[in-house]
Amino acid sequence: MTVTFCGHRKVDNIKTISNLLYMHIENLIISGACYFLIGGYGEFDELAAKTIRILKAKYPYIESTNIIPYKSKKSNASLYDHIEYPPLGNVHQRYAIIKSNHYMVDKSDMVIAYIRRDTGGAFKTFSYAKRKHKKIILL
Repeated sequence: MTVTFCGHRKVDNIKTISNLLYMHIENLIISGACYFLIGGYGEFDELAAKTIRILKAKYPYIESTNIIPYKSKKSNASLYDHIEYPPLGNVHQRYAIIKSNHYMVDKSDMVIAYIRRDTGGAFKTFSYAKRKHKKIILL
């Protein structure tokens, strides 16, 4: 099972969200999740990546991949097992993150979402996941 994440750049209550992420990710691992796709933008993605890195000590077979929409984007490679540049075609850089987020949703069975408002890229990705009938855990 493959899981991806979508969430706002800023996290209101980091400790609470971090604890929820740990609980939900571990439950998904126990249920068969092995692969995690993360965009690597903002606090929520960083929390997800760090949580998976912590859980990897307990479940060494899980893998995380940082999906990067364009080569100039820097990655904290130490948080991930892999880095992938999705095939986006000739998409203007302005739309590359949106297309990359859609790519992650399309490749995933489950989405863990941190949505606090109905605007922005996280909300658009969440809405796309709903339209694609993905299973969603909303934090």
